[in-house]
Amino acid sequence: MRIVVVGASGNVGTALLRRLRRERDVQIVGVARRLPDAGAGVPYEGVRWHSCDIGLAGAVDHLVEIFAGAAVVVHLAWQIQPSHDQRVLRRTNVGGSRAVIDAVLRARVPALVYASSVGTYAPGPKDMPISESWPTTGVPGSSYSQHKAAVEETLDGIERSHPALRLVRMRPGLVFQRDAGTEITRYFLGPLAPVRLLRFGRLPLVPTNRRLRMQAVHADDVADAYARAILGDARGAFNLATDPVLTPELVARHFHGWTVPVAAPVLRAAAALTWRARLQPVDAGWVELALNAPLMSSERATTELGWQPRVDSVTALRELFAGVAERAHTPSPPMSATPGLPAGVSNPN
Repeated sequence: MRIVVVGASGNVGTALLRRLRRERDVQIVGVARRLPDAGAGVPYEGVRWHSCDIGLAGAVDHLVEIFAGAAVVVHLAWQIQPSHDQRVLRRTNVGGSRAVIDAVLRARVPALVYASSVGTYAPGPKDMPISESWPTTGVPGSSYSQHKAAVEETLDGIERSHPALRLVRMRPGLVFQRDAGTEITRYFLGPLAPVRLLRFGRLPLVPTNRRLRMQAVHADDVADAYARAILGDARGAFNLATDPVLTPELVARHFHGWTVPVAAPVLRAAAALTWRARLQPVDAGWVELALNAPLMSSERATTELGWQPRVDSVTALRELFAGVAERAHTPSPPMSATPGLPAGVSNPN
């Protein structure tokens, strides 16, 4: 069974490679803009790698060649930085996703598994979980969310025009693992964040707001859901999240911190000002997403995929914090500790 993973070297991609190595009679093809070095080791060894920037002109023709003979294409590629250049992000995230979809159709691949997100949903409740039927129009003000929603709208049209294509959309919450520590610091915290404070499992101050209620899931559990979808016959969308819901109060209790109430306008303004000053790499759209993304029910994944997450959200967060403090990484470029990779902020060092 030939499985092509686009974006195979990132957070979820690395976990998926680990999971697929457990399967027999599977040939894995990895596609990435920057390839892991030869000798990168498990889980990158044994994968047939191809370099392709899906956002560039001509990507479709290249992808058609790579996808030829594949049983399933898994589309994980997504660009978070540089956040100050929305043109580049849209080119990769929306235009590149369209290139992957077009190549799947031209190569006559029978199945496509797409990495969507809780971010594709319209603003929703924080006191009850929503199903996969919640509107997928995104959160206004968040480019990440709007890009996810745009791709899902494209997929809606593909489902109508190509009913024979088995199309699966995975919608996880925040995805954590230890090895993503350096990557998440680079993309979301920046070089000025005092991450070494996490070395002792402490988070001194935690901003609180009644809308700051989020869900998380371990990367290995997400990868297991992907593997079940790849190897089975599932179709449609699946929410992926685990308990408990991460609230500021819960995080403060587990990481020995103090809660500090902060109004939503203050959170937005602080993010916007520090982002414009290039003190940290994420704009106010990520605050909008955190405040407005709904809580999700994973009942469909449990029922139809047989998915049972093994790691609770607090343990996954604890593992990530340890990875951030210890600068954990892998040899793949997105998750490496190589200096000079895009972080969206000025590095004084």
